[in-house]
Amino acid sequence: MVLAEYTDAQMSFWTIALGMGIVVEAAVIVLLSMLVSLVKDIETNVDDVWSTAILVARNTATTWMLGQTAVATADLGNEVSLHAQLLESKGRGR
Repeated sequence: MVLAEYTDAQMSFWTIALGMGIVVEAAVIVLLSMLVSLVKDIETNVDDVWSTAILVARNTATTWMLGQTAVATADLGNEVSLHAQLLESKGRGR
């Protein structure tokens, strides 16, 4: 090894530089780990939103039929009223 050619000041600078490199590398590892965790959380939440959107789409696929249902319900109510009147007129209602 050729360590004898370096002065004490140069060795100190190299040691400091290597130490700083290790600290930076550790910080990058921690930050990347946090980023991976954040991305996994976002992916989980996006999957939940997508599942909910699919359920909402299924539940609202037949809302166009509500107008027809209201008309049919009114017709049924009229028919029931007519039958009730007929039964009352024959003395069977109550």
